[in-house]
Parts: sequence; C-alpha cells; structure tokens
Amino acid sequence: MIRYSLRCRDGHAFESWFRSGSAYDALRDARQVACPDCNSTEVEKALMAPRVSGQDAAPEPAKEEHPLAELRRRVEAQSDYVGADFVKEARAMHEGSSARRAIYGEARIGEARKLVEDGIPVAPLPFLPRAKVN
Repeated sequence: MIRYSLRCRDGHAFESWFRSGSAYDALRDARQVACPDCNSTEVEKALMAPRVSGQDAAPEPAKEEHPLAELRRRVEAQSDYVGADFVKEARAMHEGSSARRAIYGEARIGEARKLVEDGIPVAPLPFLPRAKVN
C-alpha cells in the first residue's frame, strides 16, 4: 500500500491510499480518483516528503491502537471471510436463499455497484483482506 498526497485542478489537497503506484495511475486514467471537495477527477500527485526514521531517532511513545487496525480486528472477529464469493453470497442472503450473517470479501467495483443498485447494502473496507497482503 502507498499513500499519496493529491491535488485537484481547483487546488484542493487530499490524501488517499492505493495498492501501488501503477494502481493509482490506472485509477486516475480511468477517472476513478475524485476530489472529496469538488468531485473533480482531474487529479495529480502533490509534492510530499517521505517519512524516514533512523537508528538515532527518538523512539515514539506508545500509541493507542490505530482506528483502522481496530476496525480490521472487529471485522475479522465478527464476520465470515467469503473471498471471491462475496457477490454471490451477498445476493443469496438478500434473496433469502442463504442465512443472513456478516460477511466480507472481494468484488470488482462494477459488481459492487450492481449490488447497491439492486438494493443490497454493501460498503468498501479501507484495508485488504489478510489473504491478499504480502
């Protein structure tokens, strides 16, 4: 995962996470990266400084668990991972042919959009399933 500082054509600055630099390029070229302020899809990377730590850097004080880490822990503990069967499972639960339960998995953006259009409540998670993390 990589975080980029971004700027839209109107100068609004924001940040977003991407799987890789090439994933960002593909999403930007497909006009899938939009400014949260004005919804412009004319977005470019902004100048950003890398985060570097050295051996002589002072240790950071202990922090509370990061909210995304807590969300991941709760989703993994309270939901069934269905992987690539997510769309099929979500639709089966909506149609009543499968027991309702909390699930998470993977879906292409078009498939997820179709679920929403069909009235099936889904939402993207801000992390990758552990099976997909290197």
